[in-house]
Amino acid sequence: MTDQPSSVLVVGATGSIGRRVVAAALLHGLDVRALVRDPARAERVLPGADLVWGDLEETTGLATAVRGVDAIVFTHGGNGSPDQARRIDYGGVANVLAALDGRTPRVALMTSIGVSRRGAYSGSTGQLLDWKRRSERLVRASGAPYTIVRPGWFDNVGPRDERLVLEQTDTGNGGIGRDQLAAVLVRSLLTDSAVDKTFELFAEPGAAPADWEELFAPLTPDGGGELNAAGDPDSLPPLEEEPDAVREDITRLTKR
Repeated sequence: MTDQPSSVLVVGATGSIGRRVVAAALLHGLDVRALVRDPARAERVLPGADLVWGDLEETTGLATAVRGVDAIVFTHGGNGSPDQARRIDYGGVANVLAALDGRTPRVALMTSIGVSRRGAYSGSTGQLLDWKRRSERLVRASGAPYTIVRPGWFDNVGPRDERLVLEQTDTGNGGIGRDQLAAVLVRSLLTDSAVDKTFELFAEPGAAPADWEELFAPLTPDGGGELNAAGDPDSLPPLEEEPDAVREDITRLTKR
């Protein structure tokens, strides 16, 4: 059993998912710290959160942001370009984990369906998914207890789609509501059966979950020391085929 967190840092807090995560975490009684680049704007959209300035590309500001928190939720993302995918989607995770300086708080990371379907998407989309997959590998290498959520298409749900479907192998397709996604990210921090698991998340017609331990329990945990998720295909690149910067980041994390 892992210790339940009492405080959480939300990365990407002013985004459409991050705002909902902040609200859900506050409802669960967590002390919420929000990493923001524009505190004046954030005050209007994140009532109840403790705002801390930081930039995912400026590592000096991140040490203050992570100090003392016992959980982190990553909901951030760039504009979809390959460069921002490298610098923000991946680089933001790398820099925050580095700022922890060996501490291992509970982590919830939002990525996307399709991250392990290498070659299924071309151009900038394929490159974006590659960098998100690499950010997952960083979290698994960090030694922190984690949950990695690969959501389906945002808002592609009907009014009766309240049943949450958690799948593995990254072959499914479907939608998920933003509030549903935020709830799962926060609940994963508070639920022992969600630890060290990676899954795709969809919604379909049916009832909302009544027992969160029961929802996460059937999932297969990722193998200890493995960089890939349980059920990911064997065709994903080994570490030695990753870019130099990725190999260096993973080596730095695993040597702590």
